[in-house]
Amino acid sequence: MSKLFYILSILSLSVISFNSIQAQTLESDNSSLNGSEFKFPPLEVVIDSVLKRSAMVNFRNQHIGVKESTLASERIYWSKNLGIQADTRYGNLSNFATSEDGISNTAALTTAKQFNYSVGFYLKIPIFDVINRKNQIKLAKLEVDEAKSMAEFQKEEIRQTVIRMYQDLILKQKLLQIRSRRLGDGRVNMQMVEKEFRNGVVPLSEYVRIVGMTENMEADYAKAMSEFITAKLLLEDMAGFVFGLTHIN
Repeated sequence: MSKLFYILSILSLSVISFNSIQAQTLESDNSSLNGSEFKFPPLEVVIDSVLKRSAMVNFRNQHIGVKESTLASERIYWSKNLGIQADTRYGNLSNFATSEDGISNTAALTTAKQFNYSVGFYLKIPIFDVINRKNQIKLAKLEVDEAKSMAEFQKEEIRQTVIRMYQDLILKQKLLQIRSRRLGDGRVNMQMVEKEFRNGVVPLSEYVRIVGMTENMEADYAKAMSEFITAKLLLEDMAGFVFGLTHIN
């Protein structure tokens, strides 16, 4: 019986040592994040950066430009019916002239080479354009207003998304801090129980229970760390820059 107890003790200590090595490796990989509180870039700075990089916002702004150009074209549409017309002629032209001296009438037909030209303006006003002009301009104005409203709506959606992600990142940081402190306390308790177990003060069943609790704490900490890093990377990707984390004393 004592031999079996000895073997179980050795196995349990081996498991604890292995878990301790894994936990220390995880902490080493994330030493800059472990249990610390950081000051993130201001929310408005992040929002402005996301809006400047957003392909959808850029598309909406370009759409506004297209609609404004259409409105400008509609306002000067009437000018397409206004123009200048010029005409030139060169060749043999016949002139017929008559004269009367009171006694007899005479007529003469002469032919000569001449160069003639004429210049004039013209204005065509189709009835449909006159009737529908005001409606066309009104429609173009409404399309500009619609494009601007859609751009503002898109910006507001992005703002709300960034605010939620920013607050979620802060929450995940706090959860990571809680998990880190809880894991630290659990390890201290594990060291005490391990010492008492070796001295025969703590029974094997209690020792195994504490081992399981410590392993659960390590798993919770690893999950909190992963969720924090993921939230941070996603927001950094949207903002287009890496957050320079500053420790809060």
